[in-house]
Amino acid sequence: MRLIFMGTPEFSVTALARLAEHHDIVAVYSQPPRPAGRGQQLRPSPVATFAMSHNIPVHTPKSFKQPETQATFRMHSADAAVVAAYGLILPQAILDAPRLGCLNIHASLLPRWRGAAPIQRAIMAGDKKSGVTIMQMDAGLDTGAMLMTRETPINDATTAQMLHDALAVIGASLIVESIDALEAGRLLPVPQPEQGVTYAAKIDKAEAHIDFARPAREVLRHIHGLSPFPGAWFAPKGERGSERIKVLTAELSEGSGDPGTALDDRLTVACQGGAVRLLTVQRAGKGPAPTGAFLRGYALPKGTALA
Repeated sequence: MRLIFMGTPEFSVTALARLAEHHDIVAVYSQPPRPAGRGQQLRPSPVATFAMSHNIPVHTPKSFKQPETQATFRMHSADAAVVAAYGLILPQAILDAPRLGCLNIHASLLPRWRGAAPIQRAIMAGDKKSGVTIMQMDAGLDTGAMLMTRETPINDATTAQMLHDALAVIGASLIVESIDALEAGRLLPVPQPEQGVTYAAKIDKAEAHIDFARPAREVLRHIHGLSPFPGAWFAPKGERGSERIKVLTAELSEGSGDPGTALDDRLTVACQGGAVRLLTVQRAGKGPAPTGAFLRGYALPKGTALA
């Protein structure tokens, strides 16, 4: 199959690599290079970097509104296009260009969590499972017919990074199966049900502040849903109150007290009903550290109030 691949972040690279083993990737489309690092030098996306290292032509248009951009896309004469976390809206002219249409690798069990941040929102909402849906793209926001799905469980220890990595592998396997079935004419599109639709709004850094006045399990889900980025955070009250400490992993614990109060010298923190023990934290400009190592250089003794 002659395929166009359209994606940008690391999540998409796993699928691109698997497809390249089985099919002819005639072009890769990715977001334009972005400033990164201390020097703010332009850096190509992970997908573009992979493609260039494998001598696959890369295109980075800012949009598909221009007729010449659409014409270039059509000139690839692709059998199908695979889209995975690309980040640009595709007009109908692009969706119609490949002979067999455009397939999307979506990191949720549609119709739950359409939109930008399905991985984080599934954990933050306390979902017991997530998965990947291979979808036939249409002009709506993740509204196309479902072609294949595969599930994976979520538990109290699951972070956004862990779920991201699991779904990247599942998506890569599932898209290979889907393309093979598409080529053989064995795919049966199933319309998404009207019931159960939810939208995964983009993560706003303003929602990263930990509210210990919520129930312990909700606090845990909030921490893990935002780990590692942007990272849920707290600030010690008092003279250190301006410093934000990110929390990357935590666990449910026993204990009670005023919400936000350290219940021991190991960063077990009271919530509104129960407590959480903070396991991995990160100061600004530092790497992640186990709580024990962190506390050896940053005392937060029992009774400390965290805001």
